[in-house]
Amino acid sequence: EIQQRHAFLETQRKDLLDSIENTQQSIKEIDDVSRTKFEEAFAVINDNFSRTFTKLFGGGQASMKLTDAENANESGIDILASPPGKKLQNILLLSGGEKALTALSLLVGIFQFQPAPFCILDEVDAPLDETNVGRFAKLIHDMSATTQFVVITHSKRTMAQADIIYGVTMQEPGVSKVVSVNLNRRDDSSSRRAVA
Repeated sequence: EIQQRHAFLETQRKDLLDSIENTQQSIKEIDDVSRTKFEEAFAVINDNFSRTFTKLFGGGQASMKLTDAENANESGIDILASPPGKKLQNILLLSGGEKALTALSLLVGIFQFQPAPFCILDEVDAPLDETNVGRFAKLIHDMSATTQFVVITHSKRTMAQADIIYGVTMQEPGVSKVVSVNLNRRDDSSSRRAVA
């Protein structure tokens, strides 16, 4: 009986050790695939970010780099940017408008890597000066060929790029009313993007 019990426990032990080994092998495979996918995505997003930054700023350069390139799974990401006429520096050292435009460049870079049918932007142009608002509006206009944007803004320059504008007015005290204006002045492809 003791020998049978011992054989049973040995079988159980072997099964547990095999399961542990299989689990560790699966974790290693998942880590390897995750690392590879991350590195591929990081390279593409970094390239998109750099191109979008140059486009939004009318020059300059920007890039992302891993804080610990040897250990990508545990690494942080530094964002370095150099608007035209400035030296390459960490994003934290830029002005408020430059930070906003750099962050927008990064978001667009990520968005270009994994596009979606629509995007909601809430007051992203608020910290931008008039020139940069124009660049932002042009970027949104260019990207609207493949993505529908809902932009919440107070900027007239941003609104000028819209197909449809919705606003809230208060004609009587305490009574709000939604007003819409259809500016449908773009080509026929914009009608396919219209919200029903």
